[in-house]
Amino acid sequence: MSLSQHLPALQVVLPLISAPLAVLLRRGALAFTIVTAAAWAAFAIAIALWLQVAADGTISYHIGNWQPPWGIEYRIDRLNSFVLVLVAGIAAVVLPYSRASIEREIPRESHYLFYAMLGLCFTGLLGITITGDAFNLFVFLEISSLSTYVLIALGRDRRALTASYQYLIMGSIGATFIVIAIGLLYLMTGTLNLADMASKLSAIKSTRPVLAALAFFTVGVSLKAAIFPLHQWLPNAYTYASSAVSALLAATATKVTLYALIRFYFTIFGETMVFKSLPLPEIMLVLSLFAMFVANFVAIFQSNLKRLFAYSSVGQIGYITLGLSFDSVSGLSASIMHLFNHGVAKGAIFLFIGAIVANLTSRSGMPPAPTFERLAGLARQMPLTCFGVVIGGLSLIGVPGTAGFITKWYLILAAVEQGQWWVVGAILLSSLLAVAYVWRFVEVAWFRAPPAGSTLRGEASWALLIPAYALLGATLWFGFDTSFTLGSALAAAHQLMPFSR
Repeated sequence: MSLSQHLPALQVVLPLISAPLAVLLRRGALAFTIVTAAAWAAFAIAIALWLQVAADGTISYHIGNWQPPWGIEYRIDRLNSFVLVLVAGIAAVVLPYSRASIEREIPRESHYLFYAMLGLCFTGLLGITITGDAFNLFVFLEISSLSTYVLIALGRDRRALTASYQYLIMGSIGATFIVIAIGLLYLMTGTLNLADMASKLSAIKSTRPVLAALAFFTVGVSLKAAIFPLHQWLPNAYTYASSAVSALLAATATKVTLYALIRFYFTIFGETMVFKSLPLPEIMLVLSLFAMFVANFVAIFQSNLKRLFAYSSVGQIGYITLGLSFDSVSGLSASIMHLFNHGVAKGAIFLFIGAIVANLTSRSGMPPAPTFERLAGLARQMPLTCFGVVIGGLSLIGVPGTAGFITKWYLILAAVEQGQWWVVGAILLSSLLAVAYVWRFVEVAWFRAPPAGSTLRGEASWALLIPAYALLGATLWFGFDTSFTLGSALAAAHQLMPFSR
């Protein structure tokens, strides 16, 4: 067999091997080199898998040559091949950035552990996306979660420990709910293979254990994905984690968990059961609107720039779940597309914020919080960095020419298709709240005088700006050329909803 036939396994194996190697070597520079090489190799593999799926259809890879459903299967289709490109691409950009950003944010003696945990987190996220086995999905979910708890806690700020502990508690509750759901599904079907499970569930979907599994899975994933109102862990985790970790989590972690929700809703439980037999679409619509308005409104009044965009993420997740609530190809396409578009834009924003943090100094030697008081007049010394934050913010608003506009356009189309013009108004009105919190940064950075004794040291280094501008460039590119994002999202939506127009 040629090496190309084993690409699905290598997608997970390469970053998995890089993590223990980083620990064994115990040197930050070597650990960085190995994990970064694994990330870029995984990115190349993800692109190759996407091209192969687009050309030849769904890939089924049998681990150990054991035929499913007895053996573990990696199954790659139009949906998860698209998500694989996002996860691997973000990791490939964040890792070079981290080399320049963690010097003052992570103790030097912990650098090799930082890279090992990044490798494990990356492995877990890729594994969740690619696996066709329900229990393996849970295992990979815990690998990514456990490593994330450590990554958050590694920061010098003591509040990072509290944020990590809070995330651990909420994440553990969510994981318990998910494993209960998987146990109930196994009890009813006798299989853990997702494709086999879906075929066997078709005759027993209205039974109480299956309904209970749907409820447990929905709540568990909502906790992991920070879906409103189960988002309490997210603001602190994003705020007190190191810059590279905040960018990685904001761009990938919640997106992959939402992918799992889409996968189970449309592939395992089925569209008819979830969206036609139960009042779940109405519940999801209401909670999505609350997220879009409440989280964005709270973001306006934050004094810390990282915390502002953390609450923004909760609101943006609301747009993803809003698309699901429409139960249409246009709505599902918008949700899948926003997984990618928001991941790239928010990743860029947090990388730019990390560049700001790297240029702030404090007497304690610790990186101070990027509060608006400290950021007054920032654009005079860091114009390139500030420009990047604003352009990323324009994508969150949905300004034409950015990737965020394409998402909101398809959300509006989905609402119009169903005659829900009031939802169109809600989407536009919630976007005005995004205008307000982005304008807060513009007003502080451009129109306020720097504080006395300003601690800024000029423009950020190119080692920080190049990765950030790479993601920002992608945000602008996909605002004009939608062949990859929209094409992949539409193909995935039609594959998940084959009987819908």
